[in-house]
Amino acid sequence: MARDNESALLRDKEIIQKKKFLNSIYFDFYEQLRPNNIPEGKVVELGSGAGFIKKVIPKTITSDVIGGPEIDKVFFAEKMPFGNKTVAAILMIDVFHHIKNVEKALTEMQRCLKVGGKIIMIEPYNSLWGGFIYKYIHHEHFDANSEWKVKGKGRMSDSNAALPWIVFERDRKIFETKFPELKILKIEPHTPFLYLLSGGLTNYQFIPTFLYPLARNLEKLLSSFNHWLGMFVTVELQKSRG
Repeated sequence: MARDNESALLRDKEIIQKKKFLNSIYFDFYEQLRPNNIPEGKVVELGSGAGFIKKVIPKTITSDVIGGPEIDKVFFAEKMPFGNKTVAAILMIDVFHHIKNVEKALTEMQRCLKVGGKIIMIEPYNSLWGGFIYKYIHHEHFDANSEWKVKGKGRMSDSNAALPWIVFERDRKIFETKFPELKILKIEPHTPFLYLLSGGLTNYQFIPTFLYPLARNLEKLLSSFNHWLGMFVTVELQKSRG
């Protein structure tokens, strides 16, 4: 429960700002989230938390389920305060697997999106390597056999790191039946080692910051193996009609 309050958010924000290696990972992730070929309209980030998306995508409306620095709006993904067809893009980093009812949230996102609008998220990935890390080493809950809901109410303490894989890969046909307006454009695994080397949201870091470009380039050399090694995945959806 200690991870769910504003004090934890502020602590995480301080760590991301202080650890330049981790900070660089976030910059790269935000660049991957940058939406292209979308209609005019609002760009909204869900679960902005300790991040700094406005440094990369300045006009983003930031949000979270609790208030904090640089958070514009407070709401849950299951009930978004935007009109029908007013949003051009919805962006997320490590948020989808914390949403307690993703079917309801996706229904809300579909309602808010303009035709041609996109949902772009970076989430944990259930590869051979990623699944092993999340199941046996990472602190978050991981259950690849579960349904589409997360038990509990904790902002950060309750989650299922397997949820993005469950919805968009294991149950892809179910997703396409439930949400025919949302077309899957991309499911791209990546980042097998960088986040681990950064130490994540702890005070530890396993290699010096000046080695970040080298480590990133080594990951690029391994990119053809990301389906087996990726710890993260970029999922891109587009509203095709409605």
